[in-house]
Amino acid sequence: MSGHSKWSKVKHQKETTDAAKGKVFTKFANAITIAVGEGGSPDPNFNFKLRLAIDKARSYNMPKENIERAIERARGGEEGGTLQEAVYEAFAPGGVGVIIEAATNNKQRTVSELKNILERGGGVLAASGSVSHFFKYVGLITVAKDKKSFDEIMEAAINAGATDISDAGEYVEIFTEPSSLHKIKEALIAFGLSVSSSELDYHPITTIPIEKKETAAQILKLLSAIEDMDDVQKVYANFDIPDEYIK
Repeated sequence: MSGHSKWSKVKHQKETTDAAKGKVFTKFANAITIAVGEGGSPDPNFNFKLRLAIDKARSYNMPKENIERAIERARGGEEGGTLQEAVYEAFAPGGVGVIIEAATNNKQRTVSELKNILERGGGVLAASGSVSHFFKYVGLITVAKDKKSFDEIMEAAINAGATDISDAGEYVEIFTEPSSLHKIKEALIAFGLSVSSSELDYHPITTIPIEKKETAAQILKLLSAIEDMDDVQKVYANFDIPDEYIK
């Protein structure tokens, strides 16, 4: 699998900052609500996407009562259980492909706001299928190296059924088939590895190199603005920006 989305690093830094402000809890709650509806069960033991959503929320110390409230909302216990998942495609400056996952109860409102942000930031909303072929939908497990070598982690990941592995400094990114994500995660934990996160991810198979600092800044500003939208859950992009341009 070629390419690596450096935006994932930026997103993690941003989520950590936003979590301190409580900003991400609303997005996590929406993800939980949608997962209940899509999986057809409020029990994470029988709902794969719900389990992932709850694990993500817990990793950022989202209160238990917030998680339970989000599940109850999906079951019709609270107003707002009509959220729908929507996926949009766009192009950012430099021809960078962008995939946007949203949770919304008003798609017309979401599209209108998204178009305005894209236009102000030098991007454009694209037709379905225009961008998605630059990405592959995968399971992504991030493992801390701790005292283990990359080769040790790679061997464990391959034995567990991983499809690809990438060295990301202090961490190793392990890619799986979406349906195998939980099984491989459990195998890695049983091996003694420290799993930092596990999620479904649009991973770039084609990346766009960005050489100008000004263009890099424009792209990052636009993607941050999109991710700050209340309705937006996740943003994926296939840029390759030099590390020194990423703050």
